[in-house]
Formats: sequence, structure tokens, C-alpha cells
Amino acid sequence: MDRPGASFRAAAEAAQVGAGIIAARHRGDRAAAKSLTEGLSAAGQAAGFLLLADLAVMRLASREGCSVDEVTEDLKRQIAAQVANL
Repeated sequence: MDRPGASFRAAAEAAQVGAGIIAARHRGDRAAAKSLTEGLSAAGQAAGFLLLADLAVMRLASREGCSVDEVTEDLKRQIAAQVANL
């Protein structure tokens, strides 16, 4: 049986790896990004990136002085625009 909070701890660790992957990609270090990605299972990637995205959206909403719903709607519009330009 899992310890209480073990799932969250695993997601939090995966989110930290996810942040490292994003940082590596943006500084052009594809090898580091690939290495970090390979260290996570598909489920770990999903949990980590969901937690990372949730924290990022909450932080952006707080800084912009708007709701999480407003931020997510704006992000959805931006994604749709990017897809339309493919």
C-alpha cells in the first residue's frame, strides 16, 4: 500500500524534472532534455506535466490579476491559433 501523499510526491518530482526539460529545451540543450525525458515513464510525464501546468497557470493568473479560467481560455485560443497555422 502506498504511503499517504506518495502519489503527490511522485508527481511533484516528475514536475521538477518537467521544469528541467523545459529549461533545457529553451537553452538549446536537446541532449539534456532527451535524457531527462527518458527518465520518466509515460504516466510520470503526464502527472508531472499536469502538475507543472497547473502551477504555471495559477502563477500566471495571480500575476495577471485574473482567474485561472481566463488564463486557460486564453491559452486554448493561442493553441487553436497555432494549430490553424500548421
